[in-house]
Order: sequence, then C-alpha cells, then structure tokens
Amino acid sequence: METSSNLWWIYALLSAFFAALTTIFAKIGVANIDANLATALRTLVIMPIVWGIVLAQGNISQLTTVSTRTLIFLTVSGIATGCSWLFYFKALQLGKAAQVAPIDKSSVVMTILLAALFLHEPLTSKVIVGGLTIVIGTLILLL
Repeated sequence: METSSNLWWIYALLSAFFAALTTIFAKIGVANIDANLATALRTLVIMPIVWGIVLAQGNISQLTTVSTRTLIFLTVSGIATGCSWLFYFKALQLGKAAQVAPIDKSSVVMTILLAALFLHEPLTSKVIVGGLTIVIGTLILLL
C-alpha cells in the first residue's frame, strides 16, 4: 500500500485531467457571456464546494491557527489565481482552446524559474532540459 507521500502524482494527474476539462467547459461557457462575468460565476460554484469539503473533513477548527504569514501568502496566491482565471477566460473567449491551453501551461516553465529564484530549488540539467522541451513543444503547437 502506498503512503500519502507517494500519492502526490495521482493528485497531480487528477489536477491535469480536471484542468483539461476546465478548458473545454470554459471555452463553451464563455461563448456568449463576458469573460469576467463567467469567471465570477465559476468562482461562486467553487466556493461552496471547497468550504463544504473543509467542513465535512472537520478542518474548520484549524482556521484559528492560521498564522499572519500564511494568511498573507494565501491572500496573494488568491489574487494571483483570480488574475490567472480572468486572463485565461478572456484568452479562451478570443482564441482557440488548443492554442490558449499550451501557453497557459507554459506556467510550468515560469514556475521552475520562480522556484529557483525564490525557493532556491535547484536548476539541474534534467529540469533545464525538461523546461526547454516544454517551451519547444508549446512553440510547435502554436506555429
């Protein structure tokens, strides 16, 4: 039986799968509506689901133990997420999903660079080659 520390990749694959579904459903959903309104509606759907999970798991009591530092970084992360969603929905409204998605996923390369800069994660040759491969693949899909 696998430990929870080895299950990260299953969650990552599920994340990728649902991100793909998000793109398809969002592309259809923004066809006849303002992209910002579409983002706001999607956010209304997400909030009760996530809070429902927190309540069902009994994790609401941890709310009182959240540090100021954690709250600041989660707030800034939330702002970045909101900006990402707003720009993503506008891009989907204006462009093709098969072109928007690869550019959006180039965030992997940006994450690698920012993780090296701010989190001091190593830029090994494997990481560099993998990042360059993502960039090349994105360019191939766009050309």
